[in-house]
Amino acid sequence: MSKHKPASFTPYFTQTDADQVRAAFLAAGQAEGYRSVTDLIEAAVMREVKRLQRKHNQGRKWDPVAPGALRPGRRTLEEEKNRAL
Repeated sequence: MSKHKPASFTPYFTQTDADQVRAAFLAAGQAEGYRSVTDLIEAAVMREVKRLQRKHNQGRKWDPVAPGALRPGRRTLEEEKNRAL
């Protein structure tokens, strides 16, 4: 987990995916050094962020984006349909 004061995010998973996250944590989390499901999720997300930085930002960190700058929640079904067009 980050050494800084944590910011709040709520990741959304399908029931099936959430079941697998919990199962992975219970089966291997301790052996892999994860103290909590949050630690597992944070590590996975930060690996992906670093991959995206390498691929799309010459390996550099992006400028920070303040809380509230992103729209909360998932896209609506209507938005997903329009995005697919």
